[in-house]
Amino acid sequence: MQIQVHSDKHIEGSARLVEWVSASVADKLDRFDDEITRIVVHLNDENGVKAGSQDKRCQIEARPKGLQPISVTHKAESLDLAVEGAIDKLGNALNHQFGKLRSKRVTGLVPGTEEIAEEGQDALLEEDFLADEQVRSS
Repeated sequence: MQIQVHSDKHIEGSARLVEWVSASVADKLDRFDDEITRIVVHLNDENGVKAGSQDKRCQIEARPKGLQPISVTHKAESLDLAVEGAIDKLGNALNHQFGKLRSKRVTGLVPGTEEIAEEGQDALLEEDFLADEQVRSS
């Protein structure tokens, strides 16, 4: 999983910041490592040099293999809280997305059980046929 970190002109994009954000993302989302090709993190200070509540924004976009990108955004009063909140939201979104895919795979027939299902269906059809024959012969 490749992690890219971008920041606007109001946030100093130091190597330390990139390392911290990358480590936080990798640590909390490592269970999706095989299913995601890239994660792009965008950090913004919406009010610039002015202070304000909820003015730090972190947007994270994950690119799952073979699926549409998933994007989440979290605003907070500090960059730390914005990054942590966005990571949590992305974790929930990925759990939901991959959980839906896993449940679809589980509800499908398991390879090798097609014959068993057909045999069971044939037996039911034969019972229905014999019941109809009994009704007709009475």
